[in-house]
Amino acid sequence: MTTEPDRAIHDAEVGGPEGARTVFLHGLFGQGKNFTQAAKALVPDLHSLLVDLPNHGRSGWTDSVDYVDVADAVAEHLRGGFAADGPVHVVGHSMGGKVAMVLALRHPELVDRLVVVDISPVDTAAGGGTGEFEHLLDSLARLDLAAVVRRADADRLLAEDVPDERVRGFLLQNLRSRGPDFRWQANLSLLRAELATIGGFPELGATFDHPVLWLAGERSPYVRPEHDETMRELFPRTRLVTVKGAGHWVHSEQPDAFVSALRVFLTA
Repeated sequence: MTTEPDRAIHDAEVGGPEGARTVFLHGLFGQGKNFTQAAKALVPDLHSLLVDLPNHGRSGWTDSVDYVDVADAVAEHLRGGFAADGPVHVVGHSMGGKVAMVLALRHPELVDRLVVVDISPVDTAAGGGTGEFEHLLDSLARLDLAAVVRRADADRLLAEDVPDERVRGFLLQNLRSRGPDFRWQANLSLLRAELATIGGFPELGATFDHPVLWLAGERSPYVRPEHDETMRELFPRTRLVTVKGAGHWVHSEQPDAFVSALRVFLTA
């Protein structure tokens, strides 16, 4: 994996040094700032680091996607800063949850407690589980940015393919203006090309024996009973909690329940 030399991993901190140091890793299309509301709600209990993963937000673009490479890059970034004084808690959602799991399995000395949000350590692509994301990426690729003068134009043009206003708003956080022109901040072409890899999960031959909270959305298909055995083989101290009324984006759909679960688990 290579990154542009002037665009390494970008992050932002929320909270003061008295809180438990906690790293948040977002999902596909996301950015670290997606967790700002939760991080602020958890002050002073947590001191949070909101990370933009490679090919997202302000972080560098790469020429391929590989969970081991991404986890190693995050580990190096943390080891040189936020985790320099010892292990930290890590919270990862969806794609970020897979990065968080690989990080814990490969670099257990950096991770104290782990929270995996609505994803499993399995190949979701094999069962057609990436279909929703294929649709969203293809919808963004079809959007004619030359016809976008204002952000509202993009919202209107995207509405036919993505009727859910909340999802459109989330996706359009990736749209940035440069002078009179608009561009995508995320590396959408690479993410679409590597979607099968993003849906997969590497075989690492390791386990992580620290406490793990596995948060699942009640209405989401990404955590299933048949995934339980694999999860507990890799993370034997896992506790599964299902968040009622939540789909895949647990932290935005049920923010109070999400914050409450993190506060109880990460300050125990």
